[in-house]
Amino acid sequence: MAYLLLALTTLFWATNFVLGRAISPDIPPITLAFIRWSVALAILLPFVIPTVWKKRVLIRENWLSLSLLGTLSVATFNTLAYIGLQSTTALNGTLMQSTMPIMILLLSAVFLRETATKKQWLGVIVSLAGVLLLMSKGSFELFLDLRFNTGDLWIISAMLIWGIYSICLRWKPTDLTQFAFLQLTLVVGVFVLMPLAVWEQQDAIEIEWSRDLYFLFAYLAVFPSILAYLFWNYGVEKIGAQKAGLFIHLVPLWGMILSVSFLGEQVQAFHLGGMALIFAGIYLAVIADRTKTTTNKESGG
Repeated sequence: MAYLLLALTTLFWATNFVLGRAISPDIPPITLAFIRWSVALAILLPFVIPTVWKKRVLIRENWLSLSLLGTLSVATFNTLAYIGLQSTTALNGTLMQSTMPIMILLLSAVFLRETATKKQWLGVIVSLAGVLLLMSKGSFELFLDLRFNTGDLWIISAMLIWGIYSICLRWKPTDLTQFAFLQLTLVVGVFVLMPLAVWEQQDAIEIEWSRDLYFLFAYLAVFPSILAYLFWNYGVEKIGAQKAGLFIHLVPLWGMILSVSFLGEQVQAFHLGGMALIFAGIYLAVIADRTKTTTNKESGG
């Protein structure tokens, strides 16, 4: 079940990037994130109030870790991604999202002191080469001038934040169910985003509300928000952050199909080259190394 839910999570995330790119000219990024999560919180509000009251002692004892996790996941990750989608394509965004397993590996090695092999570090280098190929659009002159798309840099920053969030999930209070945890992180995220959205709206154009826009926010609130976070947290809890991170490589595949079908974006050679390098790096850093470890254990090595 965990594997199926993680696969669905990647589909929901891909649609989030495509819709975020499609709506970027009409709604500024922080406001988009705030409305999305506010709608999600409103849907869950009948459950939030009893949970907060019932778990008030646990919340008070773990307020720092809950605040950190809510700020990283709800308030920061998608907001940075939406900022990036203002100036890069949904296809680039979903391709960048496939770097999550590498981010988790790097952060685990640096902060959790989990030993990384030479093959894993080689995988990191190969994946980063793929990211640079995407950011430079396959242009050597652009790479030398370091004139990368700022949107791509924002997307990479979002991936880094999600990697931090994934390894910090080990500090989630064990007495909280996944549903209660989501409720509490939503509360934190909305409160963090609220003043930022008010500030952003001071210079933003007025939002033109329509039936399609209402449906869009309803979708964003339910599928990439509530369901995706419940599914991801469940998957990480059941099979671990590194294994769950492998499912991220489905995001660019969904993203490529959706971006071409609905946004008319073109797949170019540097997209395929960047994807190939990122996937090769993931194979070296995570899949091949884990396979070797499993084989050694089975043979008594």
